[in-house]
Amino acid sequence: MIYAYNPRTGERFGDPVPESGREGVDAALTAAAEAGARWRATPASRRAEVLDAIGAALTDRAEDLWPLADQETALGETRLRGEIARAAGQFRFFAEVLRDGAYLQATIEHADGPKPDLRRMLRPLPGVAAVFAASNFPFAFSVAGGDTASALAAGCPVVVKAHPAHPLTSELSAEIIRTALPDPALLGLVHGLEEGRWLVQDERVAAVGFTGSIPGGKAIQALIAERETPVPFFGELGSVNPVVILPSARRDGLAQGFAGSLTLGTGQFCTNPGLVFVPEGSGLVEEIADAVAGSTGTPMLSERIRDGYLKGRSELPVLAEGQQGEGAWAVAPRVHTVDLDGFAARLPEVAEECFGPSSVIVTYRAVDELPAVLARLDGSLTATVHAGDPAEAGPVAEVLGRTAGRLIWNGWPTGVAVSWAMHHGGPWPASTSPAHTSVGASAIDRWLVPASYQDWPEELLPEELREANPLGVPRRVDGRLER
Repeated sequence: MIYAYNPRTGERFGDPVPESGREGVDAALTAAAEAGARWRATPASRRAEVLDAIGAALTDRAEDLWPLADQETALGETRLRGEIARAAGQFRFFAEVLRDGAYLQATIEHADGPKPDLRRMLRPLPGVAAVFAASNFPFAFSVAGGDTASALAAGCPVVVKAHPAHPLTSELSAEIIRTALPDPALLGLVHGLEEGRWLVQDERVAAVGFTGSIPGGKAIQALIAERETPVPFFGELGSVNPVVILPSARRDGLAQGFAGSLTLGTGQFCTNPGLVFVPEGSGLVEEIADAVAGSTGTPMLSERIRDGYLKGRSELPVLAEGQQGEGAWAVAPRVHTVDLDGFAARLPEVAEECFGPSSVIVTYRAVDELPAVLARLDGSLTATVHAGDPAEAGPVAEVLGRTAGRLIWNGWPTGVAVSWAMHHGGPWPASTSPAHTSVGASAIDRWLVPASYQDWPEELLPEELREANPLGVPRRVDGRLER
């Protein structure tokens, strides 16, 4: 049985959710695969209407969703209302992606002498998308998250492996989404640890999306490697998101901005600033220490996550620690400190992610010492530069551009916009597939595969590739982009 726990009290509440068992996983996959055959054949315009309806259904049930999620996560009303709005917005956003049509990458090259007529576009994967829900976002990266929204948009049925930190919220989210689907079987939901293994290794699964830890991601990769037929694995794993503060940076509000980013959501964000490089003798170290000491922690999502946080980075001196706050699984924000030479000597271990409101402040003497050390960092989702002089930042920015998927100038990495230009991915271990994103319009690409048609009869071509372009999708025809 899967039990819901309240992070503020550490106690169970509500009715337990039974583990799905192998039969439950098989039933969810069988139903999803059958429903998926019809869903793939559904016109994009109709799929867009369904996605809009899902967004409306989630918005309409916000008063039921956020209080339940708050009991399971202790994330608070403001954060959870905002996350429900984001989850609903993701479905509406992918409805617009479908209506735009450019995601198909429709391309036509007419026959020319010996060259045949060739037409190419992206099509839904021929199977079920398996999605592993994240612990830290009970809506936006869970059952109602971007993986589910983008996979359904692509034309794939989805089976979600619920996260044990919020089983009741997962059940309610699935129930609400199904009310807007033409066939409820398009969204399956399974619970349990072994159930995740059975899901990943089932041959009906065509791709896997995951947001979680590095060990969890490696375990799924190993399971996929055992399959008779390998499938793509799109995992978002660990990230320390380095921040480099250069001497020319504007100091106003810098320490407070860092503390706010560090402690947002009890530091349980994949874009938490886990490494900050600060010039020696600038006074910033002291300002950061004061800002963190004045902060207060809140409960973490689970007892296991809390325990992992308390054990993390114990080898480094503590620069400052905030107040623990109230709640059974509450923690105190903290920052550690080390100089650049000591940091470099302890790589890579010293730069491993510590999930929660923890960061390492690395002091350096000269800017030209930074690139060689930054180049040794593992991949991250983000990298940030604070500077007033672009020329001063050039060498640092060049190195960071090779190690992160999103580069930020004079800002903070927490907060990921759902937009056309967003990339939320990065080199290992930030993600298993740095060419892909789990947020933004391009997230749909993970659930699509290309197909070319050579000298194919017009009446058998997909409508998107027919000469008259009856659906009006953007296309590249004989090398020229047409709308």
